[in-house]
Amino acid sequence: MERTRVVIMGAAGRDFHNFNVYFRARPEDEVVAFTATQIPNIAGRRYPAELSGPHYPTGIPIFPESELTRLIRQHTVQQVVFAYSDVSHLDVMHRASTAMAAGADFRLLGPGQTMIKSKRPVVAVTAVRTGVGKSQTTRRVTSILKAGGLRVAVVRHPMPYGDLREQIVQRFAVLADLDRHHCTIEEREEYAPHLSEGNVVFAGIDYARILEQAEAEADVVVWDGGNNDYPFYAPDYHLVLLDPLRPGHETRYFPGEVNLKMAHCAIINKIDSARPETVAELHRVVAENNPQAVIIDARSPIKVTDADAIQGARVLAIEDGPTITHGEMSHGAAYIASQQHGAAEIVDPRPYAVGTLKAAFETYPHLGKVLPAMGYSQEQMDELKATIEATPADLVVIGTPIDLASLLHLKKPSVHLEYSLEEVGKPDLADLLAPLMRSAAVSRPS
Repeated sequence: MERTRVVIMGAAGRDFHNFNVYFRARPEDEVVAFTATQIPNIAGRRYPAELSGPHYPTGIPIFPESELTRLIRQHTVQQVVFAYSDVSHLDVMHRASTAMAAGADFRLLGPGQTMIKSKRPVVAVTAVRTGVGKSQTTRRVTSILKAGGLRVAVVRHPMPYGDLREQIVQRFAVLADLDRHHCTIEEREEYAPHLSEGNVVFAGIDYARILEQAEAEADVVVWDGGNNDYPFYAPDYHLVLLDPLRPGHETRYFPGEVNLKMAHCAIINKIDSARPETVAELHRVVAENNPQAVIIDARSPIKVTDADAIQGARVLAIEDGPTITHGEMSHGAAYIASQQHGAAEIVDPRPYAVGTLKAAFETYPHLGKVLPAMGYSQEQMDELKATIEATPADLVVIGTPIDLASLLHLKKPSVHLEYSLEEVGKPDLADLLAPLMRSAAVSRPS
């Protein structure tokens, strides 16, 4: 049988999942390569044989996305599957044009082909863009479920930046597990706040096997999405977050618009930082695109560990990496908090950036006077530390939810920010989750 030759375009997340649940067991298809973008140090590796299945005894190579045309022509690729997130509709179609011009069809696999059905109720937290506030929303959801006496397992969208063979299924229950799994800054930012609140977090690569483990110890599974991707698991209740600080993005980015159109509830976050007319416009957008969705307005208050230290200081503002890089925000919470609490100056880190951080400022020219907390490898973490120490600031304001100063052993004094989600009015999340909670309590194993 002649097999259809396929290239999967990805960023070490959705692409691996789509392969696992759709392509791995299909003898009629041959995935000749993955391509990689967004995340450094992914290209040049192989998707290992331990995960690839019997049709791929030597695994599958991963190439930079820039080699897509060469791969299509060299391997007579008939189909290119786009499988990553937080990309504008325009950019998706530019990639489609590249694939088609080289001779391949262009394809998207949707939720119906890729979501796994759980034996437990699933609450999914997604967004229309990265950096909208999924993490604090997920923690709010878990607190409601646990207050109702339910056991909760959080399953996080993948971030497999290390040895893929060791990351098939990962379980995090205590902070020491972060060191045991050699977690990057990005992983710690997502996992550590959950662990501090007593939540068990699962992640990895093979999400069918991950789900089996999560189901074994939970009454409810909470899907903690990444970027603006749609869930890997079929949700019984689906939340999507919208950002009034980036109006219009909710219908211009893939696959965030998919979440907007399929969610049960739309949360318009950050209303405490937005203009009322923008919030009203998002209400209209939700009603137009998903008239069945319940709309919740929410605040995203920021707590600074030592706000007084900012007053009169020359500060370096460090922001969540994905939010201000491919999330396209010029600055974030650290910059805003520095202004609000009377910083004498926000020091521009760009002249002092080294290595991949210097390259990031060139790749993302929209960035303002803030430093992205990029740390996808030990080398990049070393570059981040070197850039911080070289920047002539009195104080580092860390806009990520982890103690970055201790992790990097910084010499400069620092403060960091903590985030929460506060719904405004009724119904709130507790009201909306009540039917699912009753169902979960009835069906929980004895």
